[in-house]
Amino acid sequence: VQLQASGGGLVQAGGSLRVSCVASGSIFSINVMGWYRQAPGKQRELVAKISSGGSTNYADSVKGRFTISRDDAKNTVYLQMNSLKPEDTAVYYCNADGRSSISLGGSRYYNVWGQGTQVTVSS
Repeated sequence: VQLQASGGGLVQAGGSLRVSCVASGSIFSINVMGWYRQAPGKQRELVAKISSGGSTNYADSVKGRFTISRDDAKNTVYLQMNSLKPEDTAVYYCNADGRSSISLGGSRYYNVWGQGTQVTVSS
């Protein structure tokens, strides 16, 4: 299973941006999909995640500004980012876990990361 992120870019403070991440490969199921970010010199941190049942969790710093959603028919997770601040500048990584299909009708657990997409918010 692989993840491909897209949609990052440069935006002014107060602006909006949406990043997307699509999963592909021998997907049997996708459980939790999430977005993390890593700013220069800082550790990677959770931004938001969404379960297969639609439950969501957000970092306190983005609550009320960011919205995570998923389209299971497209194996895609989105992160809508509004009211962006310079401190939101980071590389955004998507993550997903679940089970992949293997031979003879079996499945095995996976936990994979996308390649990251840069989000830069100018002041």
